[in-house]
Amino acid sequence: MDVTPDKQNIDKVFSNTTYYIDFYQRQYKWSDEPVKRLLDDIFFKFSIEYERHKDSDLEVEKLVEKFSWYYLNTYVTNRVEGKIYIVDGQQRLTTLTLILIKLKHKSLELSSDLRDWIAGKITGHAGYKRQFWMNHEQHNGTLKDLDDGKPLGTIETASGLTAVNMVKNYRVIDTYIDKHLNDLHKFDRFVFYFLQRLVMINLNVEQTDVPMIFEVINDRGVKLKPYEILKGKLLGQIQKEELEALKLNELWDDQVAKINSYADDEIDKFFISFLRSKFANAVSDAKKFDIDYHRILFTPDFDLHLSLENNPKKVKEFLLGSFKYYTSLYAKMLDYYNEENPDYPHVFYNGLTDMNRQFLLVMSACKLNDPQEKEKIQLISYEVDKLFSLLQLQKSYDSNAFNEVIYKISSKIRDNHDLDDISAVFSNHLKKLISENRGVTTSEEFTYPLFKETGIELEKRFKRYFFARIEKFIADNTNMQMKHSLADLVLKTGPVNGFHIEHILSVNNENLALFGNDEEVFERERNRLGGLLLLKGADNISSSNELYKNKLKTYANTLYWNETLRQDSYKSKLDFRKMITNYKLNFRPMDTFGPDQLEERQKLLFLISSRIWD
Repeated sequence: MDVTPDKQNIDKVFSNTTYYIDFYQRQYKWSDEPVKRLLDDIFFKFSIEYERHKDSDLEVEKLVEKFSWYYLNTYVTNRVEGKIYIVDGQQRLTTLTLILIKLKHKSLELSSDLRDWIAGKITGHAGYKRQFWMNHEQHNGTLKDLDDGKPLGTIETASGLTAVNMVKNYRVIDTYIDKHLNDLHKFDRFVFYFLQRLVMINLNVEQTDVPMIFEVINDRGVKLKPYEILKGKLLGQIQKEELEALKLNELWDDQVAKINSYADDEIDKFFISFLRSKFANAVSDAKKFDIDYHRILFTPDFDLHLSLENNPKKVKEFLLGSFKYYTSLYAKMLDYYNEENPDYPHVFYNGLTDMNRQFLLVMSACKLNDPQEKEKIQLISYEVDKLFSLLQLQKSYDSNAFNEVIYKISSKIRDNHDLDDISAVFSNHLKKLISENRGVTTSEEFTYPLFKETGIELEKRFKRYFFARIEKFIADNTNMQMKHSLADLVLKTGPVNGFHIEHILSVNNENLALFGNDEEVFERERNRLGGLLLLKGADNISSSNELYKNKLKTYANTLYWNETLRQDSYKSKLDFRKMITNYKLNFRPMDTFGPDQLEERQKLLFLISSRIWD
């Protein structure tokens, strides 16, 4: 490895070298906090030296030699075909350029003779053209506007986040320097100090060493995200001409931006999920990718599969193949996960229950550029919802066992081409989990004996989800519109407009007597699903501990499932009666509600659930 260190002051750093921003570098992301911290550090040291020497008669050039030098950190470059690229240090060098621009404007304000010297540290001639030493090629328009002194509110920042942060941070620098440098005597001495006594170390590294140097440096500084380091380790293996010809940097940035638009650093979740989908057969395997997936990929075990270590050809194949396809697949599913799509409803349903394991399983089942992609998304999202819901409804859900079985399913359906096989794998694991958790052997996916007592142990969000699905079943099969969206029914929980679980049987002496005054039996029974409803907050409060006959009035004009308890819900409703006949559902109004009616409603919910998760 060839690393060449070079100690330089700012005058030398920005003298005759044009710095290009390498693809490893993030955009200019410094906020006002690190900018202020850098200014504080510089001015703290300067103030000590200035107070010590401000009355000296020495010429400023000689005087500043007596000032202590101050180390500003290291920056890393590498030379490719005559161009110098910044590998690390872009944030600091860009901020120093913004400070220089402000110092140039301040020199004009104070009529300092140092203006041309400062200006030469911002731009210079490279051949025939004058250009910025910090060559932000996409954002040089913004730098030029700042350098020209245009009002900050009029400067165009459409080129991206770097431009936005340049303007924001220049505003911070502008205010700071105006406050601390308000006379010519102090200003001139500061400029000499800034240019001659602030020191950086330049490390120039060979192209082949860039990924390793880049990762080490960022591990000791402000840490990059794993996907940012991975970008450097992959793209760093490819010659720049090929990067440009194949537009690999643009491909990476576009796909990352697409996925990160849903949530900050969502792309890290993608990589973790993708790698688990292709290589994890158990929870213990999956944990390997939790934090350092960007390093795990290059270990000998995984290099056998991916061959990404020192292999530019395989890296190009990976980026143009698996990376492009699976990030696009993941982004599609994020669309369906966040907003209901009629072609992929169960992806959205799984989002309502936070069941994000569907991403892993879909990527596991889909081979590269899979022609059955649509069918697999539809089938697997349905099977995941069914697996999770039927385990919940039969009191067979255990989070640890569920997570473990996800990886067993993944290993069975990986790159699978047969949709029937995928369904069979889910079905077998569903029945096995039920048998293990309930201590019975079952050959069926859903049975009433295992559903009969379900209710009290279910988490509130799943109860809301369950009744939301019941509501949608009734609406869809009676040609009626949902009164509230599924998302509102499941996710809105505010005291006024949110939805809450309502007990049909309130705690009062009359209802207790229906269960032989046995409080334990009464509490258990009234919490079964057949004894529950979903009500809007205000309606729930108003019904409180009323007798059942009074509660029936509250249920009018609420949800369809609630209204089926009332006589007037059955009048002149042909579609409703048709649904009852088609599915053999025992709907009927109930003027009284006790143990028999509760059991009847529980059985009715079982039949509807059997249709929903058929």
